[in-house]
Amino acid sequence: MASNLTDLIARAPWREAVTYRDTWPHEYVMSKTHHQRELLAAICDRFRRGEGVPGRFFTMENTYLFIGDFKYWLMTPFEKIDPYFDDVNYAINRAPLYRDRRDFVIQEGDTGRPEDYPSERARIR
Repeated sequence: MASNLTDLIARAPWREAVTYRDTWPHEYVMSKTHHQRELLAAICDRFRRGEGVPGRFFTMENTYLFIGDFKYWLMTPFEKIDPYFDDVNYAINRAPLYRDRRDFVIQEGDTGRPEDYPSERARIR
């Protein structure tokens, strides 16, 4: 029996992404290493149903899923993932929502910490 997405999120063994600890704090789980294929499949399903929001991290375009107090994203485009048959170890990432422009555009000087919030308005191209 498949679990709902919020149950899968709650059970996932989220880990701090130490490589970005000082630049953009977030957490991740790996689909294969951490046995999170079902979570990956549920997120991909939401993206395929059109629930993702396009956004950017500096110059990198991506699709984000907003659930509860977090935004979720994948490093691989969801269209290229088959969570049930791929033998790839995909990263599933999440960061807390700030409920401001950082949820859509990350710009120079914005570290994800409230005290580093850029004073200039983000320029969306």
